[in-house]
Amino acid sequence: MNRQAVRPQEPVPSPLGNYSHAMRAKELLFLSGQGCRDAATGVEVGIEVDDSGQVLSYDIEAQTRGCIVNMQNVLGAAGLALTDLVDVTVFLADMKDFSRYNKVYSEFFSFAEPPARTTVQVAALPGRNFIEMKGIAIFRPHNG
Repeated sequence: MNRQAVRPQEPVPSPLGNYSHAMRAKELLFLSGQGCRDAATGVEVGIEVDDSGQVLSYDIEAQTRGCIVNMQNVLGAAGLALTDLVDVTVFLADMKDFSRYNKVYSEFFSFAEPPARTTVQVAALPGRNFIEMKGIAIFRPHNG
């Protein structure tokens, strides 16, 4: 097996385009960017909108949790967990949100030897996401 798409059975939001949630390449799993959309509703968590659907405010902590939960579900579909991540890239719409996102991130990644991480600010993200995360995980002998 050189490469194989991961198709999660756990509830994860459907992709917004023509891509896989994750691709396995030998012992590595490459996760596509995960936003904070709720799998059941397809709506981004942590936002307040007006009658026309324009975002009035957002809660970066709720959005961070949503991203990480979606990552956990995709990893789980491959038999992996957050502890199997070796690298995470985080895209923020506003770097002013860094400390609040970092607080929530630390709740999930407080284990010994957390993954390497890069955080960048971007001009915009798809949908009504103010954060997106992608990662690379490794299959170890115990997890296939």
